[in-house]
Amino acid sequence: MGSQQVIWAPWRMSYILNGDKKSRRNQCLFCQLAAEDNDRENLILYRGEHAYILMNRFPYNNGHLLIIPYVHTDDLNALHPEEYRELTELFRRSIAALKEALRADGFNGGINLGKIAGAGIDTHLHFHLVPRWQGDYNFMPVIAETKVMPQHLQQTYEHLQQYFTKERMAC
Repeated sequence: MGSQQVIWAPWRMSYILNGDKKSRRNQCLFCQLAAEDNDRENLILYRGEHAYILMNRFPYNNGHLLIIPYVHTDDLNALHPEEYRELTELFRRSIAALKEALRADGFNGGINLGKIAGAGIDTHLHFHLVPRWQGDYNFMPVIAETKVMPQHLQQTYEHLQQYFTKERMAC
């Protein structure tokens, strides 16, 4: 047997102790987070009129965002034009904010429509925006199948807040 490597992820403990309660309520996680008044704990960076920006609690990369309409639907065509416009405008403005805040060199972005397309939450559509940097992959994902996150989620949230103000993001 090989020796096991340990990578500390202290934010996972709150999920282990508390996070699963949300899914047991049979309520959509995105609808529940939008209805709560606890943006810092829920990692909501910005609230618009028709959509909001949420940091992914289980990110592919530091600064991984979700842009989510308030309306509960899995159908992009069900959005009213103003909802769709704000959703895509927040996606565009988030790119500019992450370029400035995290000096991202590029981005992966898009939407997974349906469980078969890879949507983890398939009943409420949402866009993913993942910042990328030159050389952001090293041997860990390839050899150890492990991703190392360079900063705690709450520290990233605190840093990003100043880039997601009403003045910068309002559509």
